[in-house]
This record gives sequence, structure tokens and C-alpha cells, in this order.
Amino acid sequence: MWFRVDNRLVHGQVIEAWLPYTGAKYLVVANDALAGDIMRQQIISLAVPQMVTIYFIPVNELVSTLTACGDDCFVLFATCRDARRAYDAGVTMNVLNMCNLHYAPDKLQILPHVALSAEDRADLQILQQHLVQFDFRSVPSEPLRGPHELFF
Repeated sequence: MWFRVDNRLVHGQVIEAWLPYTGAKYLVVANDALAGDIMRQQIISLAVPQMVTIYFIPVNELVSTLTACGDDCFVLFATCRDARRAYDAGVTMNVLNMCNLHYAPDKLQILPHVALSAEDRADLQILQQHLVQFDFRSVPSEPLRGPHELFF
């Protein structure tokens, strides 16, 4: 099972690099807004390989979806808050891959592809206190970076 925070959700890096790397049979997009947007779901689904089943669900349905699918899941969150909400609801995450959180004036740029707000940092610190490890890579071939190198 693989968990990723990426505000782009489903895109080329996920489809071309991470799905083959993880071997996931299920792509689960846990995002409240997208779960209610059938048109965007249909468009996104066109890019997903046929051998991968994709689900668009609200974050509060993640526990039951993962229970039904088993361990062959790749889970995408758009925000750190959604990852924390999932964890608080009972989702066990050993590792959380962090990628592409866009910069904004109130955010701290910790990597070229990751900018964190105070809320993001608080959510990640709580996850870290519960022994969730962080993986700050865009693609699997990059060297592994953890929070100890980033001081968030």
C-alpha cells in the first residue's frame, strides 16, 4: 500500500512512475471535491491504465475502501490535512510520499516541489509523532529524503 500527497492528484508521474513502481491494482483518490465531480472523474479515468481500477472517494470513506481492496492500493491525497484526516479515521500509514504542494505567500518552500503552510507542518508533525515516515520524492528514482533533512 502506498500513500501520496500531491495537489495535482492523478498525473503523469503517478501513472508512468509510481503505479509501475508500487504494482498497485487500485488507484484510490481520496478527495472530497473530486468525489463529487463526475465529469472530472471521467476525464481523469481516461489516463489510467486499464489494468488499474480507480476509485474517487471522500476521505471519510477511505477505511472501508481500503478494507474492500486490500493491500494493492495506491492512495492519493491533495493535502496534508486530508492525509491527517485519513489517519485520524483509522487508516494506517507507514510511509507518506510527499510531492508537489504548490507555493503560496504563506507557505515555507522546503523543496522545489514542496511548500508547506503552518497547518501542513502541524499536520505532518502529528503524523510524525505517530511514527509515519515521510518520503519527499517526485519519482521513485530520486534519492530518498526524509524530514530530518528538511527541518519542517
